[in-house]
Amino acid sequence: MADDDLIRFGWEEWVALPDLGLPALKAKVDTGARTSALHASDIETFGPASKPRVRFTVHPIPGRDDVVIPCSAVILDRRTVTSSNGESESRYVIASTLRVADHSWRIELTLTNRATMQSRMLLGREALKDHITIIATDRFCQPELSYDVYHSPKMRSVAPNRALRIAVLSREDNYSTRRLREEGEGRGHTVEVIDTTRCYMAINALSPEVHYDGKRLPRYDAVIPRIGASVTPYGTAVVRQFETIGTFCVNGSEGIAASRDKLYAHQLMARHRIGMPNTAFASSPKDTDSLIKLVGTAPLIVKLLESTQGKGVVMAETKKAAQSVIDAFRGLKANFLVQDFVKEAAGEDIRCLVVGNKVVASMKRTGADGDFRSNLHRGGSAVRVRITKTERETALKAARAFNLNLAGVDLLRSESGPKVLEVNSSPGLEGIETVSRKNVAGLLYDEIERRVRPTPVRKRRTATSPSAR
Repeated sequence: MADDDLIRFGWEEWVALPDLGLPALKAKVDTGARTSALHASDIETFGPASKPRVRFTVHPIPGRDDVVIPCSAVILDRRTVTSSNGESESRYVIASTLRVADHSWRIELTLTNRATMQSRMLLGREALKDHITIIATDRFCQPELSYDVYHSPKMRSVAPNRALRIAVLSREDNYSTRRLREEGEGRGHTVEVIDTTRCYMAINALSPEVHYDGKRLPRYDAVIPRIGASVTPYGTAVVRQFETIGTFCVNGSEGIAASRDKLYAHQLMARHRIGMPNTAFASSPKDTDSLIKLVGTAPLIVKLLESTQGKGVVMAETKKAAQSVIDAFRGLKANFLVQDFVKEAAGEDIRCLVVGNKVVASMKRTGADGDFRSNLHRGGSAVRVRITKTERETALKAARAFNLNLAGVDLLRSESGPKVLEVNSSPGLEGIETVSRKNVAGLLYDEIERRVRPTPVRKRRTATSPSAR
């Protein structure tokens, strides 16, 4: 082999591991070691036994524990490695592409804690190709890289789509839960369905935890809450605990709680100047006539604050009927709203499905014969619909008001523009996917993968920062 064909390595070189989202690392070359090693912490296995994976975090810059890159890989083996001082350690073995300048090839790596080492990576002789020559007296024979890349906006574009561990908080084995599991596993993620009511929490300042059936739950990359209305207080407490730990939750506890409290939800929408039917709320039985006047004339809608799927929603055709319904609800000491009935909607509403910052699907729902409620659970029907720019903007504005990354926004088409009826923080996927013929679950995973990929970390303003060279 001609000398010109040789790749010259010094005893230390800049390398990249693009499969793991590590564009710049200093690696020590050690021909005395057979196996290469990568500094890793928070090492945790996940996935099926037939194809287990490992996830871990890497601090690529020595002395900068604030720069953290989460990684995951398929486990190839578990190997006992003996260090130069005679200590043995069982390590997971993974594979990754090694890139040096214009050259790249696959190597095997073991995962271990090298926090005390200046080089975050060790290159053993198995990783060195036949046409590499080692110049033991030199450093950085290949082009030098820079740690600045970890602070660059381009960091997101170089981050790989790593396998994630995701929890779906759900008590039901319904279409939505099954789709979320199937879609996630189809992308190589591990998706675990967790019964919200079987979770319990260790609440303390130093190490808050979520436990499930007697065991501490592992660290999840993301949580998809599917909190049933009947367990909203406890469900939001569980979500809040995951938020405390630092887990990305598709919908936060505050947004879920606000969407379930119909009175607060309408106050929140009013604060954000979102169009909705005229709405009134009162407690005293003496205020019935005044309450009706605030909303308008009959027909009126009387709605329990805790109503879901159209239950507890009554239309009063006349003022007398409205008085009777209101008095009946008050006799039960139930909290309720009174709303104007939007006649021109003709028993139809529009469900806009918002994922992230985009309306990804929409459908028009029509109530069953003789029923003004358009809920599909009550026998209503749905068809695909094209929404207007104003309707799209209204749906997005409503989802943002509740700070929800997944929301079903129900609105009516009125003569004065779209009126939002409700913002659902756990929208069903079956109807909208069937009608729109869109993979809504897939679009949600696109958003999750985008949100939990490594993000650039700002440099700390210090008198002296670690050198990039």
